[in-house]
Amino acid sequence: MKYDISKSMAPKMPTLGKGTECIKLLLSQASKDMHEPLVPMLFPVLGAHVSASKFQYPDNTWKELCGMMANLVGDSGCNKGQFSNIVEAINRNFRDHDKEEMDKLVEWQRIRHTKGDNKDKPDRPEIAFWFPPTDTTRPAFLQNAIGCETLGGRTQFFNLPEVEMADGLCGGHKQVSHMLRNIYDRQRAGALRATADGVTGNPILRANLTLSAVPISARNFYKCELFNGTFGRMVFSYKPRTNRDGRIPRQGKYDEEFYKKLDEYLERLDACKGKFIIHSLNKLIDNLAQDMATLADLADDDILWDISKRALHSAWKAGCILWILNNQTWTKSMNELVEWLVYHDIWSKMQLFADMLGKNADTISEAQKRGPRNMLDSLPDSFSEAQLEALRLELGKSKEGTNGQLRKWVFRKFITYSAQTGMYCKVKS
Repeated sequence: MKYDISKSMAPKMPTLGKGTECIKLLLSQASKDMHEPLVPMLFPVLGAHVSASKFQYPDNTWKELCGMMANLVGDSGCNKGQFSNIVEAINRNFRDHDKEEMDKLVEWQRIRHTKGDNKDKPDRPEIAFWFPPTDTTRPAFLQNAIGCETLGGRTQFFNLPEVEMADGLCGGHKQVSHMLRNIYDRQRAGALRATADGVTGNPILRANLTLSAVPISARNFYKCELFNGTFGRMVFSYKPRTNRDGRIPRQGKYDEEFYKKLDEYLERLDACKGKFIIHSLNKLIDNLAQDMATLADLADDDILWDISKRALHSAWKAGCILWILNNQTWTKSMNELVEWLVYHDIWSKMQLFADMLGKNADTISEAQKRGPRNMLDSLPDSFSEAQLEALRLELGKSKEGTNGQLRKWVFRKFITYSAQTGMYCKVKS
């Protein structure tokens, strides 16, 4: 495994080489301190530009590049606002399209209010907003999902500068969990109303979302969603507090040359149609699944294992987007970036929520608050069962799980057991 996610320092992003030129272009408009936190946030925005395309996941199911969700988390004043400028740059054509749709809606409302007889009033035009306003209610979200499906199966994209805005979109905080899971899984989640004034329909939810939050808001928002699948479906990108250096970070200028280059990449996304299998990407995800199982066994952490499955899925979708942007070819640099996305997502989750994910958050140890820990690294080359048991207790884990963990380690050939001495020895890699 390339990255140690038990440390407070974020996994270092690999050098962006061949095949990641679009990502480098977008980062050229952000201050250097925001490069790593912004990279995971870019893919839901870019993915909203792909429609009528399906990709085969390693489990042989076909996926669309919708349902992508990411949450940028950092302290107030950490420059999270730079992301909204990049979103607007990527979605310039969305804004132009939505203005035309809004003009149709305003004209329909004008005619509707001037006509006296209901029989003469025209029906509401079929419209679909691709980049709806942040203050969108749940009925409006559903109505727009119906329009997006009717008019070509487009993905609607939302950028919510405050995580609490998702409550209004989902119909209240009690409905957030169901709605976000349905969006991620591309499910139908419509409504049946008893009156003609209500919104009735059952469309496939094609939506991508990006959200921003300070740490305390993120913890409060997700505290009841940690174990039902919602938390794992959301990609997190956390920017820890940095030193006070007294320098104002510089952003890009968004000039014509930048937009010209960006439009070339967006055209590739818009033009991608059909069904595809990216064998190199799928091989990487299969290998990373093995790494995640190894990491979970070394840390004896079921929660880590659970959230890693969707971290892999989300990073795989990002890999599909990179493949399209690079003229449908795969490179080593793309491989490295997708691998980093998996570890960065899990590291961010553990930095923000590790203490809340414990069985007893009130008494959890400082060691576990830092995130998953490779317990084998904390043991000598030759150790006894009692030593592992003591380490488990120090980390807030149960004494009863010691024997089972030793069996897993022996099976995976991390260690060997000597019946003569009753000691376990690490296997040299």
